[in-house]
Amino acid sequence: MIAETELLSLLKRGEHKAMEHIYRYYWEEVLDAAYKRVREEEIAQDICQEIFISLWENRENMQLKSSLSAYFMGAVKYRVINYFRSSQVKEKHQEDLRLLMMDSSGLSAAHGLMLKELHQEVEEAIQELPERMRVIFSMSRQEEKSIREISEELDLSAQTVKNQISSALKVMKKRLSYLLLLTICILFI
Repeated sequence: MIAETELLSLLKRGEHKAMEHIYRYYWEEVLDAAYKRVREEEIAQDICQEIFISLWENRENMQLKSSLSAYFMGAVKYRVINYFRSSQVKEKHQEDLRLLMMDSSGLSAAHGLMLKELHQEVEEAIQELPERMRVIFSMSRQEEKSIREISEELDLSAQTVKNQISSALKVMKKRLSYLLLLTICILFI
């Protein structure tokens, strides 16, 4: 293997071969470390991809204080923490919204109408997605199919499915960000 300092120097200059070499050498170590923490292959792969993408995107400003291996282990640690933090928050919001929807019978007619309008806004946002993205998003979120099931059914790579779901979530988040405020208003008014 090329000396680590030389690899980093080449990487900082934007040499793709250096990145390929680093990726091939460290991918398995990073994937194993992520998998040991999250215990889900797809999530571990996503974390690894994010780490290597971040390395490439931030290569010019990277200040390595130790070895690449130590850098990757630290990156896995923080990505896993962020994953659990964001998934717990998302699950909490989904559970709160589910309870709110189930308990809507006890709400006033105005609150019930607001909930119905919120649901309609979400449906409209889904319908505005590009067709392929909408189909994949609906299969994932409404039919609760796994990435593998979707990729097999639509004859697409798992990565394409992940990318489409990720893009759909970004569009939906941007389009519906104001709904959180409305939901808070419903809860506390």
